[in-house]
Amino acid sequence: MPDWHPATVSTTAPAADGLTDLVLDIQGTPLVGTHAHPGQYVRLRLPGAPEGMFAIASPPAPQGTHWEFLLKAGATLADALIRLPPGARVEVTPPEGRGFPLEHARGRDVLLFATGSGISPIRSLIASIRHERDAYGRVTLYFGARTPGAFAYWDELHEWEAGGVRVVRTCSQPGASGWQGLTGYVQAHLGEEPVEGAVAFLCGQSQMVQGVKATLQARGVSKDSIFLNY
Repeated sequence: MPDWHPATVSTTAPAADGLTDLVLDIQGTPLVGTHAHPGQYVRLRLPGAPEGMFAIASPPAPQGTHWEFLLKAGATLADALIRLPPGARVEVTPPEGRGFPLEHARGRDVLLFATGSGISPIRSLIASIRHERDAYGRVTLYFGARTPGAFAYWDELHEWEAGGVRVVRTCSQPGASGWQGLTGYVQAHLGEEPVEGAVAFLCGQSQMVQGVKATLQARGVSKDSIFLNY
């Protein structure tokens, strides 16, 4: 059985269409310092609602007292969490999963793939990479969303690019939005970029994950260099 600890809602704020940013305050609990690897996840629960798993969107910090999450509307627990006011209590477990083994990427080019709410653990990874940006080669994020309004962390993308992370955005269902950017699936936009010897980190729907894996392996990326966060 997991250990549960009380955390307090610090803020909730819209992150994108159908997505909400939740910040939990964990100070004063044994959870401080337990987030060791980007990509790890925790269980959250409220009275009367089943528990759920959520990836930590903020980077590991030895003395960090706040954890960020990206909530996708439409599930019972997520909807209940979205409605909580500041100061409300949420029960949280210590982080689980191996996360992304970033040590395998040192000295190598890094390919990041995320769709929808799958950007949350990738955001944690990007922050960790930027903290030691010179330890890695080229870093490229392939970020897909269904509609133009569904890109979470939109206001951070320019910061990532300024910090040495190339961002390639693509929209799978732009409709009549007037979207002028790339369309289609993330794996369709690798272009002619050399990827042999690169390390890839993925998070998103299973169809995307399988498509990216197949594309990368066909382009010469070893399956041992392609990682999920679980």
